[in-house]
Amino acid sequence: MRLPAVLAALLLILSAPAHAVDLAAHHAVYALTLDPGHRGDMVAASGTMGYEVTDACDGWVVRQRLHMTLTDSDGHDAEMLSDYATWEAKDGLSFNFHMKQSTDGNVSSQTDGKATLPRRGGPGEARYTGADGDVKRLPAGTLFPMAHTSALIAAAREGKRFFTAPLFDGTVEDGAEDSSAAILDWRKPHPTKYADISALYSTRVRLAFFDRAPGTQTPDYQVGMRYWENGVADDMQMNFGDFSVNAKLTEYSPQPHRC
Repeated sequence: MRLPAVLAALLLILSAPAHAVDLAAHHAVYALTLDPGHRGDMVAASGTMGYEVTDACDGWVVRQRLHMTLTDSDGHDAEMLSDYATWEAKDGLSFNFHMKQSTDGNVSSQTDGKATLPRRGGPGEARYTGADGDVKRLPAGTLFPMAHTSALIAAAREGKRFFTAPLFDGTVEDGAEDSSAAILDWRKPHPTKYADISALYSTRVRLAFFDRAPGTQTPDYQVGMRYWENGVADDMQMNFGDFSVNAKLTEYSPQPHRC
């Protein structure tokens, strides 16, 4: 997998109808390490991923920063940086996005724009700004990232075992992707190092993301994680095909409501 695609995948997993689940504004930091059981040609991976959700009254503001170094079997290092910022309306109908990625100090991709849905569940469009100014059609049922998280958790709460939906998060130039989730449990509250989430139910899920091109059967990437019912995630295993990266929550704090 190309390094820019790896960055896009890392951004996608954290980023439904907003009324279905009470999502929490919060700040989190994750430690990134190579999964020793599935490392492929990679011999090491290290870094951090910072993730912050701010409740902006009529919408959610999300900021995600990632810094990771990958080392292959020839001893070559690749340093990857990304900065991802979005605003998503709580009614699920509007989404502004910005992402800039670089590898070894060189900008590898950048996307900016706005996506809209005229009604919940209906088709819409994403307008990219920049030299090309592309417009991509979004299929009926498209969800934006916070809405997608909420819908997935709501499905787990209802005892469903599978969840599928088109997802648009602005990290790639091709529009929406198809997402498919296997919901493995709905677990009662259990102790963690963070009291704020120890009192919450949680679900273990496995997500796969597919290009919407006709005939696509192999996912671009897959991820397993535990979601608490307020949208906080931990214990992620991200499978990029030829290697996997683990992400462990190392810092967490709830954020105040800001209007």
